[in-house]
Amino acid sequence: MAWFLGIGITGVVLLALSLVFDGMLDGALDGALGGILDGWLSLPVVAGFTAMTGFGGAIATGAADAGPAAATTAGAVCGLGTAWLTYRFSRALMRDQTAVTPRGDDLVGTSGNVVTAIPADGFGEVLLQLAGQPVKFAARSAVPVARGAEVWVEAAPSATSVVVRPVDH
Repeated sequence: MAWFLGIGITGVVLLALSLVFDGMLDGALDGALGGILDGWLSLPVVAGFTAMTGFGGAIATGAADAGPAAATTAGAVCGLGTAWLTYRFSRALMRDQTAVTPRGDDLVGTSGNVVTAIPADGFGEVLLQLAGQPVKFAARSAVPVARGAEVWVEAAPSATSVVVRPVDH
């Protein structure tokens, strides 16, 4: 049983190393055997296999009083299952995409309210909704716009400013 526990602890140490040295060894074996093993030879997958092989063998020895061959087989089955789950989970995480970051151009055609009056050909401030959040922008307009008026965004010349026109009701 001590051998199996040693193998399991070695797997946990490998997993800790994979967390500390994240990605340092990734790609070291890319292309091995024509790329068949890409992803399977990652450090987390190898660590999961090693840890569960050792701990699975220790559990089989202690709980079922299995001999060395049966305990090794049980540990290897547990290790392969864990390696497969680790591989699948890491592939799912790698495919995870974030939402598109909103841009200033997304504001064109939206309406908002003036929070600081806009003088003719000068700057004021408007409150607009960007990705569902209220955001204050510097605003220009060809005509003066009073505080509290509803405006329509015509252009976004920079990330922090917009060109607006008053909304006629």
